[in-house]
Amino acid sequence: MKKSEDRTRDLVARAILENGPATAVALAAKLKITPAGIRRHLDTLVAEGVLTAREPFASSIDSRGRGRPSKVFVMTDIGREKFEHTYDDLAVSALRFMASKGSDTLVKEFAKTRAEEITKRAAQILANKKNLSEKSEALAVFLSDEGYAANNHSQGIGEELCQNHCPIAHVAAQFPEFCEAETQAFSELLGTHVQRLATIAHGDGVCTTFIPNTNNLTKNGKRA
Repeated sequence: MKKSEDRTRDLVARAILENGPATAVALAAKLKITPAGIRRHLDTLVAEGVLTAREPFASSIDSRGRGRPSKVFVMTDIGREKFEHTYDDLAVSALRFMASKGSDTLVKEFAKTRAEEITKRAAQILANKKNLSEKSEALAVFLSDEGYAANNHSQGIGEELCQNHCPIAHVAAQFPEFCEAETQAFSELLGTHVQRLATIAHGDGVCTTFIPNTNNLTKNGKRA
């Protein structure tokens, strides 16, 4: 019985890891678990430090004010560590050493080199994609294969790319150069300016990048 409970909790945690923050109701529907059962598993995962419960964003609250808004469950750093390979302590120590010696330039160059490698490999996958939607979808698939549990969807006048997991979150939290270089890589791959809205490294539940569709802007008369 205990093994079955553990497997179910693992499924609940993985659902949040791969799809991003979710309410108990959404998780129960997705995993076909009773509301009472899902809440029991969520309570255990929160107690273990794997998940944390947060108030929903203001935009997600029913404007008609019906009832109390449901809490959103988010993966914690401890939870992510349960599903990822331990990051290279030696590499982190080396970066700290370089930074302590005033070699910030070397840290930036290292982050840039890593981003260039990502760009080179991803470019082959995006090469035959015809439009921004196809490109962003292909980029999400590539990133998922790299361990980022990514997905994309249309958002307003563009696309929104979400990375629900970050294998280097601990490194990026100390060295934002890695997030900056990665964002630049996305811009080059997609052929347009992109805007990073949130990052796991800074404590957000998901890394979110907005990708404006310049064709939509032109159609709407907002670009010359």
